[in-house]
Amino acid sequence: MNIVLAAGEAAGIQALRRLTASGHRLVAVLAAADEDTARGATVAGVAEQLGVPLWPDELVRDPALAERLAAESVDLLLNVHSLLLVRAEILAAPRIGSFNLHPGPLPEYAGLNAPSWAITNGERRHAATLHWMEPRIDTGDVAYEDSFPIEPQDTGLSVSAKCVRHGLPLLDELLAAAAEEPASIPRRPQDLSRRRLYTRGEIPYDGGRVDWSLPARRIVDFVRACDYGPFPSPWGRPQTRLGGLELRVLRATATGEATAEPPGTLGERSDGSVRVAAADEWVAVERVEVDGASRHAAEALDV
Repeated sequence: MNIVLAAGEAAGIQALRRLTASGHRLVAVLAAADEDTARGATVAGVAEQLGVPLWPDELVRDPALAERLAAESVDLLLNVHSLLLVRAEILAAPRIGSFNLHPGPLPEYAGLNAPSWAITNGERRHAATLHWMEPRIDTGDVAYEDSFPIEPQDTGLSVSAKCVRHGLPLLDELLAAAAEEPASIPRRPQDLSRRRLYTRGEIPYDGGRVDWSLPARRIVDFVRACDYGPFPSPWGRPQTRLGGLELRVLRATATGEATAEPPGTLGERSDGSVRVAAADEWVAVERVEVDGASRHAAEALDV
């Protein structure tokens, strides 16, 4: 088969390597030539190393790309963590179809930062989804899905990594079905009445500030959802003001110890952490960021 891959981030690099080893013809990779290299390798750089033709990712906005895909007899267009919207005529150009690997269950977690939203919302399970692409964001029929548990210690980064681990094998399933019998590729329509689209710039809790009047579990979940360390968080780190000091919370845990103190009250110090009252129990704030530096909470607050 002839395949074109639109890709970004680490997941896109892994998909690129997987496709080059699949035995199918990878016609080209659509990727940004100037992708941020803060996390190391880039899709464009790996494509060059592997000898795969690189096309500018902006071509997905050019209707002429549809003709180019037809001229190359492209069977599949695959999108893995490339965030540019693809024109309808381009999506319709491949012989078999166009598919997107999405890091969340659909239709409940359409759009951006699905792993972080799932943790913030207290979900116990999450999923990677491979779906048929339509012009609207993440609305196409579901082809394949693989779900997994969200553990209490999971962070935004770890759930994102799980999405990649569970999602990439879905590409293998698609390739096998497409090569043997394209008509066998599943198409499960989404119930769009249950759709929730999370958009760019949308951050919970008043732009990412800790609301100490919430239950402890929700506060801790939000801190975990923002944790992509050592990489930058798409939401930044939760902000708060404690002891007269403006800071960001890097790590916090629920203690299970009930409190009737007003929310935001500072409590005892233990092993470098500081207890802060939430609506129902104490939260142990373990590490914070002050003036760009990570510190133990007890040291920073000096209580």
